[in-house]
Amino acid sequence: MSTSLYLTQSADARPHSFKLAELLGALSYALDLTEGQPAGHCIRGCYIGTRIGEALNLPDETLRDLYYTLLLKDLGCSSNAARICELYLADDIAFKRDFKTIDTSMSAALRFVFAQTGLEAGLGERIRTLISVVQKSGKIAREVMQTRCHRGADIAGRMGFSQTVQDGILSLDEHWDGSGQPQGLKHRQIPQISGIALLAQIIDVFHAESGPEAALSEAVARSGVWFDPDLVAAFVTAQQAPDFWPLLASSDLETHVFAMTPALQSAPVDEDYLDDVAAAFADVVDAKSPFTADHSNRVTLYTDMIAEEFGLSPGHRRWLRRAALLHDLGKLAISNQVLDKPGKLDAEEWAAIKRHPAESAAILGRVAAFADIAPIACAHHERLDGKGYPHGLKGDEICLEARILTVADVFDALTAERPYRAAMPIAKALEILDADAGAAFDPACIAALKSGLAKLATTVAA
Repeated sequence: MSTSLYLTQSADARPHSFKLAELLGALSYALDLTEGQPAGHCIRGCYIGTRIGEALNLPDETLRDLYYTLLLKDLGCSSNAARICELYLADDIAFKRDFKTIDTSMSAALRFVFAQTGLEAGLGERIRTLISVVQKSGKIAREVMQTRCHRGADIAGRMGFSQTVQDGILSLDEHWDGSGQPQGLKHRQIPQISGIALLAQIIDVFHAESGPEAALSEAVARSGVWFDPDLVAAFVTAQQAPDFWPLLASSDLETHVFAMTPALQSAPVDEDYLDDVAAAFADVVDAKSPFTADHSNRVTLYTDMIAEEFGLSPGHRRWLRRAALLHDLGKLAISNQVLDKPGKLDAEEWAAIKRHPAESAAILGRVAAFADIAPIACAHHERLDGKGYPHGLKGDEICLEARILTVADVFDALTAERPYRAAMPIAKALEILDADAGAAFDPACIAALKSGLAKLATTVAA
């Protein structure tokens, strides 16, 4: 098949070297979404934690591991979202955001649970849920944190980070007095970089909420309870520097973080590593809902299948596979109460769904290595007749790559189980695509998908 005139700029002409810190720092904005934190939370935490590490005179290698632990501390954050919704009948994003601002006491935690659990449920269901949560509070907290911490450490390992970074992420929620999760470690059992990362997280949350004095007060109040007193003392010293708080609030903070010593010591990122990073963040997205498990990988397979039928070059196909892997990053901003809802969405919920392609594009646009795939991700729910979203593009305004991704995405959505229906047989899914050929979907992309599926079936049969 011949390619259309709608191809974007050549994927083979792009730069081939990127800085690791800038790549991961820009992508960390996706992790901020699912934690409900103001944009730049991981960047600010990285700045705070690295300044604490410098005050401790950590060796260069340890400081570098700390730096990337801080940027990637929330890699596993999406994996407990569905379970939080199920357990607490609550918006997972708001729940996780607000939970970070309560104090350390059990009474405060219980008040929070009572205030947040089942707000939109019926009275009987809310009471049953509250009783269950209170009775099983320790087990539930351990389960939720274990899922997050182990998943984050695993993804960091697949991205090639050291065991030190993996352990730093795994033990992020451990507390100095042994009351944390997932293993109940205490004192020197807790990796130092984990303690710094949690301290930096709390400092940023309270600084964003109430300013420097509140952040300092909260850190000191939790010394010896959540935090190693030595780490709090190092923070007290670090924050006395005249530039500490002004830089934290500066619009130039990101530039400063990417110029810190650990960032400058990292080797440039090559094309193979870009593939690994795209795959890792696709896993973060797909972990958010049991109904999207492995969705991005399957969409990538179908996208590449169609691209091959069109005869796109190997470099172009590789570039397009990354767009397929990362097309749903924006879904991290949507509560699982919406993503996993079995019934019809209301107007507000549907509006949230319709924003996710633009959210994906906004995150990818921050990343020098992925900025050129942002328009493809943004357009994967557009239709040829102009009735798609988020921008209502139509006809020639939609490039070939976006048309390919759209067909691949819809085909996988139809053939996978969803909260509101069972998976469809392949033949039925293709019928639905055919019914909207020329209106929603490019007929040539549908034909390429059919051709690729037939070849796949032949290969499997052989």
